[in-house]
Amino acid sequence: MDAPWLVVGLGNPGPRYAAHRHNVGAMVVEELGRQTSATLKQHRSAQARAAEVRLGTLQGGLPGPRAVIAVPMTYMNVSGGPVAGLVSFFKVPPEQVVVVHDELDIDFGSVRLKRGGGEGGHNGLRSVSQSLGTKDYLRVRLGIGRPPGRQDPADYVLSDFPARDRVEVELLVGEGADAVLDLVSLGLEATQQRFHSR
Repeated sequence: MDAPWLVVGLGNPGPRYAAHRHNVGAMVVEELGRQTSATLKQHRSAQARAAEVRLGTLQGGLPGPRAVIAVPMTYMNVSGGPVAGLVSFFKVPPEQVVVVHDELDIDFGSVRLKRGGGEGGHNGLRSVSQSLGTKDYLRVRLGIGRPPGRQDPADYVLSDFPARDRVEVELLVGEGADAVLDLVSLGLEATQQRFHSR
């Protein structure tokens, strides 16, 4: 049987971090769980909550590709271990690994996609790259914008979205989920054309 996709949303565990900018990747995977009526449960092969799902719908109404959606239960800077554990257990090739994460260098509310490249100082991505032994995986990058004034970027990402941005955050999470669905069914180039034109 063909290997499933693995879609991982990066974040920090527990309610203290749940609404932080750094957790928007995890928020997208939670949204995919809601859309597929899946409950993410701790997986025996990794420190992660995961669920096996079908993502989206193909032409003719057929169920979309098999996928594992997951959120590491570790802190962001050691996310790679859980990702590698799931990759090994489900025998997922690197080209079918999708990491969903926050991105300081993209305007708030925008979604961008790429394969490979650097980590841009993102500790979660660095850990994933080290644990997988490759940077050649797919990234769904959720723009959170740069911090205002002289605020430390580390403080900025580890703070809640302000209440005034609640609607925009919901839109960003929805767009991120849509981008994942398009990515696994249409491919990277077609999904980039759709989302990078916005």
